[in-house]
Amino acid sequence: MPRLSDKSLLAIAAVVDVAVHARGAPVAAKALAARHGLPPRRLEPVLQALVHAGVLKGVRGPRGGYELARERRRVSVAEIVRVVEGAEEEKEIILPPLVTEVVQPAVAAAEDTFDTALDAVTLEDLCRSADGKGHGSEHERIDFAI
Repeated sequence: MPRLSDKSLLAIAAVVDVAVHARGAPVAAKALAARHGLPPRRLEPVLQALVHAGVLKGVRGPRGGYELARERRRVSVAEIVRVVEGAEEEKEIILPPLVTEVVQPAVAAAEDTFDTALDAVTLEDLCRSADGKGHGSEHERIDFAI
């Protein structure tokens, strides 16, 4: 069963958080980290990788932080995963022929199917789900009837 790394899950959650909370003002890394109970230094490398890939945009200054670099519907979960997983350094390991000739091709086919499924999930889909479950900003959940 394909499983996303904790780092990938954290990156997806961070991008969804930015998309949901950055309405008109950037989301500070400290605020984002506090909402998820993480130290900011754990999140910062993930956020910077997403900025370099053009998923997020960094805003400098006292009211700076992060905001989306593109529309929510134009960012897929697979793209976020590729950015974060690609940022890791791979260690050179010599694999035996059983792995390279049998295991890797079988797993590669499964990973392709998984990647295709992740490409179909957009940030917009996750944001709608987050909004529906009350994870948006407080002012966005208020409903007025006059």
